[in-house]
Amino acid sequence: MQKFVPLSELNKTSWEPSAVICYKGIWSENNHMRWKDFLEGTAVLRKKIETVSGDKWLLHSEDCWFFLLAFAALLQCKKEVMLTANISPAYLAEIKGDMPFITDQQFKEGMENTFHIPSLLNEKSECSGDFPSIDIEQAYVHFFTSGTTGRPKIIPQRLKEFEIDNKNILSRWGEEFYTRKLCSTVSQHHIYGFLFSVLLPFTAGIPFRRNMIQLPAEFEKFTDTGYFIITVPAFLQRAVETETPLSLQLKSPCILTSGGFLFPDVAQKTVNVFGVWPLEMYGSTETSGIAWRQQNQGPMWTPFGNAELSVNEDNCLVVRSDYIKDPSGVFETADLVKMLPNGQFILMGRLDTVVKIEGKRISLPEVENRISESGLVSDVSVIPLEETRQFLAAAIVFNAKGKEQFLNMEKNDINKFWREYLLNYFENTVIPKRWRYVDSLPSDAQGKKNREIISQLFVES
Repeated sequence: MQKFVPLSELNKTSWEPSAVICYKGIWSENNHMRWKDFLEGTAVLRKKIETVSGDKWLLHSEDCWFFLLAFAALLQCKKEVMLTANISPAYLAEIKGDMPFITDQQFKEGMENTFHIPSLLNEKSECSGDFPSIDIEQAYVHFFTSGTTGRPKIIPQRLKEFEIDNKNILSRWGEEFYTRKLCSTVSQHHIYGFLFSVLLPFTAGIPFRRNMIQLPAEFEKFTDTGYFIITVPAFLQRAVETETPLSLQLKSPCILTSGGFLFPDVAQKTVNVFGVWPLEMYGSTETSGIAWRQQNQGPMWTPFGNAELSVNEDNCLVVRSDYIKDPSGVFETADLVKMLPNGQFILMGRLDTVVKIEGKRISLPEVENRISESGLVSDVSVIPLEETRQFLAAAIVFNAKGKEQFLNMEKNDINKFWREYLLNYFENTVIPKRWRYVDSLPSDAQGKKNREIISQLFVES
């Protein structure tokens, strides 16, 4: 098995000068960046960073190679790294303040204290031959997340916990990683994408792709070698929609997905299209990884060894872990669970998705799951609406079987089918009263459904 070198333990001789760090396009195109390029690039960026005051730096780079160079250089200069996926002018104005900003993006309007990574790397300058070490106890990475109010919220993390996480992951799935090249559909500015798209492959010596895969059709090119694919359920759902097997399944891919609920129907189609059951990770920005599963083994989640789990009075999962920054080391999630005697658990939805309809408590994911179990849908969202009274509404995306079954049927007849189907499981008062049949459901970059936008589907014109 290949070696794992934590970022905090890197030195000039950690890898051979010709060792490939990342690649552009597909692996066989030989457009590679190597260890010697990393040493030179970080040295150039350090020279600039050291001339700029500021302990915290904002970082955004769509190119994972530029991202890695800037990230490592900042930590070597003992800076705290602030990662943002959103670089709209209004958002930047809200979070940036007087922080230096390093990025691979060009802005039409000048922005003070902003540094363009490709331009810095193109500058011809003499750089010292030193390679500063990174203090694992003081290396902080901060993630901007929306928070409960919708306003930017900063979640601090330490490099130390990430490196422990990487070591645990590789001890469990090292062979799957080491025998493949890595590519991703997930932004490295979010904790899941950062950990699996850049940090883990880099420290494990696994070549990773410089740019995110934007469209499922791009996978048709990935037939030259075996790939480890990092993705989210929403992207995977689009990738398997046609159910046409991809030739890359002959190259034995491995698929890791996180960041949302993966419908059983989509998991099964993934086998048909890619040839493998996806490996699913469950966790959060506050807790890091909590558990994993593959749905061919059932709906149960298996906790990671570092997570001690329990439930509170609301039956929500409580996590005790070294990753949690609260002095108590405990984080109460809003995820409803059913704990099993063997220590595994089943997710039952979220506390904030439990609503009362005419005095009846109902879990929105429970209704969604029942609709999904019909085998006729590829995606569904159930939301509460309120006019003179509160009621449920459902937006559905049919799969091929559903499209065939409801072809040429009037909408009222389709609605009637769902009402009669759901009466097998629920009282009439909680069955959705409004229905919409759409081609896709709105979601954010991490594949999470935007219920606010979905509610607009039910606004009468």
